[in-house]
Amino acid sequence: MKMRRLFVHVVFLLLVVGRTISLNPSLNDDLLGLIVFKADIQDPDSKLASWNEDDDSPCGWKGVRCDPRSNRVSDLTLDGFGLSGRIGRGIFQLQFLRKLSLSRNNLTGSLNFSLAQLKSLRVFDLSENSLMGPVPGDFFSQCGSLISISLANNKFTGPVPDISTSCSMLATLNFSGNQFSGLLPSGIWSLPGLRSLDLSSNLFEGEIPKGIEGSNNLREVHLGKNRLTGEIPDGIGNCLLLRSIDLSENSISGSIPSSLQMLTLCNNLNLQKNSLVGEVPEWIGEMRNLESLDLSGNSFSGPVPASAGKLLSLKLLNISMNSFSGSFPESIINCVNLVVLDISKNLFTGAIPSTLGDISSLQYLNLSKNLLIGGIPDRIKELKALEILDMSENQINGSIPMKIGEAMSLRELRLEKNFLSGTIPTSIEKCTSLTSLILSRNSLSGSIPASFAKLTNLQIVDLSYNKLTGTLPRQMANLDHLHSFNISYNQVQGELPGGAFFNIITPSSLYGNPLLCGAAVNKSCPGVLPKPIVLDPNSADSNPDSIPSNPSHRKKILSISALIAIGAAATIIIGVIAITILNLRVRSAVPHSAAAFTLSGGDDFSSSPTTDANSGKLVMFSGNPGFSTEANALLNKDCELGRGGFGAVYRTVLGDGRSVAIKKLTVSSLVKSQEEFEREVKKLGKIHHHNLVALEGYYWTPSLQLLIYEFVSGGNLYKHLHEGSGGNFLSWNERFIIIFGIAKSLAHLHQMNIIHYNLKSSNVLIDSSGEPKIADSGLAKLLPMVDRNVLSSKIQSALGYMAPEFGCKTVKITEKCDIYGFGILVLEVVTGRRPVEYMEDDVVVLCDMVRGALEEGRVEECVDERLKDKFSPDEVIPVMKLGLICTSQVPSSRPDMTEVINILQLIKCPSADQEKLV
Repeated sequence: MKMRRLFVHVVFLLLVVGRTISLNPSLNDDLLGLIVFKADIQDPDSKLASWNEDDDSPCGWKGVRCDPRSNRVSDLTLDGFGLSGRIGRGIFQLQFLRKLSLSRNNLTGSLNFSLAQLKSLRVFDLSENSLMGPVPGDFFSQCGSLISISLANNKFTGPVPDISTSCSMLATLNFSGNQFSGLLPSGIWSLPGLRSLDLSSNLFEGEIPKGIEGSNNLREVHLGKNRLTGEIPDGIGNCLLLRSIDLSENSISGSIPSSLQMLTLCNNLNLQKNSLVGEVPEWIGEMRNLESLDLSGNSFSGPVPASAGKLLSLKLLNISMNSFSGSFPESIINCVNLVVLDISKNLFTGAIPSTLGDISSLQYLNLSKNLLIGGIPDRIKELKALEILDMSENQINGSIPMKIGEAMSLRELRLEKNFLSGTIPTSIEKCTSLTSLILSRNSLSGSIPASFAKLTNLQIVDLSYNKLTGTLPRQMANLDHLHSFNISYNQVQGELPGGAFFNIITPSSLYGNPLLCGAAVNKSCPGVLPKPIVLDPNSADSNPDSIPSNPSHRKKILSISALIAIGAAATIIIGVIAITILNLRVRSAVPHSAAAFTLSGGDDFSSSPTTDANSGKLVMFSGNPGFSTEANALLNKDCELGRGGFGAVYRTVLGDGRSVAIKKLTVSSLVKSQEEFEREVKKLGKIHHHNLVALEGYYWTPSLQLLIYEFVSGGNLYKHLHEGSGGNFLSWNERFIIIFGIAKSLAHLHQMNIIHYNLKSSNVLIDSSGEPKIADSGLAKLLPMVDRNVLSSKIQSALGYMAPEFGCKTVKITEKCDIYGFGILVLEVVTGRRPVEYMEDDVVVLCDMVRGALEEGRVEECVDERLKDKFSPDEVIPVMKLGLICTSQVPSSRPDMTEVINILQLIKCPSADQEKLV
């Protein structure tokens, strides 16, 4: 084979130099040129088997076409042939070649020639290969006949050479999907025949060159996914033939130029993920041919103009991740061709337009993360084509429409974090395509419908944090595709269904249902269930008001008043026993002075008075479920979870089976009087945020103070970052969600004029869904005065997180000290390193290390090595820079938390699964 290839090259060389072979020179040039081309590549699928050097002509070869007049090769089209290797010089022997298309192969190497060597070439397509390196500077020196060129989706680097004005016929230029860098090629707008320009998905920077108004033939301009800055050229409106504009995912600023209203033929306008500001102008409705309008991920504000309803051809409208406000215009119902409507992550208010049901073509509807109120319109059922419906994280109330099942194409239904009540409609069984059902954090009640078992495509179900009751339908064991099912913190009872999934279900998905039984909850089920209680033995209704006796005897019917009396007596007896056992156990675990509890509860935080100096008072803010008599003692050493600057934390279980965390304060000598303590604690009890650990109650004696918190099952951030084992480490997306959640919780505290003071990774807990929850919020308020010396002596574990102003008595302590600690946390999360690390002969301060690496241009080396290549530098590096800004030595130089949140929103480029900056 090597000898044959050598022979071919020698013959080719003779042809080029001396033309000594006495065959038809035209056919000889083309045939041997193709044979030499074939010799330089590999053809594993034998697509070029018909190429035989013994043939008199190549015109019958696969992929080869000849001009019938001249009998010379005019087209070489080998797209998707699976060829590999390099493009050899044999190709240049085809002097009459007009089309060279080698796309979708595995060709490698670089371009070491110019278009001048193929003077007749009109179409040149090398897209979707693995070609690399820079494009030669003289590549476009002579290209007078070239109409179309594509180098898309290769690995080319460096700048794009200047495109000579001699390329006057060039109509299509596609260099997308490479790593080209530098400025956009100069003179690009001077090509008179240019119709389509695609330079997207590269590393171009700087501003869009001026002069675009001279491109009168331009139909498409795609510059998305680069690093372009500056504003949208106002002259773009003079390109009256423009059909498609894509400037997405750059850093373009300013507002939408008014000249765009002249582009009445434009059907695609994509400006997503830039830094555009201002309001969307009323004239947007004049762009009547728009089919796709994407303004998402900018900083637009104000209302959406009613003129948007004039866009009758619109199929996609995405204005998510902005600051639009007001009511969403009712006129949108005129856009009867809409397939995708996404207005999520804005500030829209008002009720959901019921007329959305008129847009029968809708397949994707996302209204999440707004301030929408009212109920879910019943006409949602009319959206027969709807596949994805997301109304999560609003203020929607009422019930789920009973006829939701008529939207039979639904694949994903997300209604979490609203105020929905009522039951889950049984009609949902008609949505047989449903794969994801998220209804968590509402007030849904009733049982889980048995019709769930008919949803055989279900993969993800989250019903957590509701008020669901009853048992799980046994038929659910047949849901073969189920891989996530969360019913935690409901009132579900009985035995779990059998089957492969429910045998390996994550225990945290079942927490907060004390009456569940089975192996997954480590609780055996009773062998015989109690007989049902009925009021009338002759009635088919099974209301729980009487107890049937043995079937061989006549059933006795108890009166309702008797039942109430018996129930009341039993409740009193059980309550006395429970309190007695509780007090006995507490006496054995805490000082004698803390042994007596006075229980109280209710929304007004009322409590029973106590006169005995040795008695204590237990207050639960949301009623008083009592402590389980089956749980360990209140402060059992075996149930200790950890110790921090403010005290030790224990886990115990309430009477309803719900776990809580109890913090035993160890700053007793510094705690205020009972009156002041209770006043401050009750203020803390009113603080509610998804990313803050909720304070649920407290216990007081002069010598012992306990705070009762919700229990967060996922452990703390410190353990996740520094004590993980094997492959169990946080992904970059999980880390970003944690950073974003911490930022939102701090912003909420600062809005309430509360400073945390003690921010550190061990005070950041991770719940079962991966969301962070900040602990110890506002505990410094319980001290007699906010004394920096007291704080620094009591919070030694916060070393490395404490702002420098703690060491300066003349500087006021403000929320900026929290922001400093947040910045340290950000760097800790990204790098996986502790704030201060002691080496054998050195001390490494994290923020100094990262700042030094940034100045030296090697900041990516600081990223946690466990992430390897599984992160986006475009996100990680800006996040690290934000962390450094937050750790500025000067408090006034640190941003406030609202600014931090806005910056994080601009940094993140969410994908379809994560989206989850909640």
